[in-house]
Amino acid sequence: MRAIDAGLTSCHLCHQIIKLPEGRKGGVLHCPRCGEAVHVRKPFSIQYTWALVIASIIFYIPANLLPMMEVHTFAGTQADTILSGVLYFLETGSYLIASVIFIASIVVPITKLIILIYLLLSVQKHSHKNPIQRKKLYVLTEIIGKWSMVDVYVVAIMIALVHFGGLTQIEAGAGATYFLLVVIVTMIAAMQFDPKLIWDAAETTPKKETTYARNA
Repeated sequence: MRAIDAGLTSCHLCHQIIKLPEGRKGGVLHCPRCGEAVHVRKPFSIQYTWALVIASIIFYIPANLLPMMEVHTFAGTQADTILSGVLYFLETGSYLIASVIFIASIVVPITKLIILIYLLLSVQKHSHKNPIQRKKLYVLTEIIGKWSMVDVYVVAIMIALVHFGGLTQIEAGAGATYFLLVVIVTMIAAMQFDPKLIWDAAETTPKKETTYARNA
């Protein structure tokens, strides 16, 4: 049974359990503890999440094509994208650093986008298959999302530390800005998605199928 069927919901901010007015399963309430506006379901959750996911995909393209970091020396300027940076560390034998950057900058963002798209499609199709596994996937997106910042941290630390007078200077490339946008927007997308919709689909679909079977 869902909480909404028992006439209960929770505050998005302080997680206070709130008793819904009799016969009410929608609209806006206010938390008696913190006064925050409380929605039984996040309004326009699917539409906002789709918009943020699409924006992330758009930002991810220049994030990979444009340089993440530019190294200026007396010999010239070297610009590295995410992939060229991974290849550089592999060639120099720094396999651990290459693995961390590859996982944080390529595997994690793509995995998170794939999971969010899968969850959105499953909810829109009213799928009732494996709701527990889908909830675990949603939790996974929240856990791994912050690790995408590793690449941005590496660039920021190197900019702050590597200054050898006029000999060497490191600057963030345009790709770093787009990659930062990807990380931020995907994190907001995961927050905007309402996991309660997974259980709504799981509850409603079997009932509809039963009704159709009886009518037949």
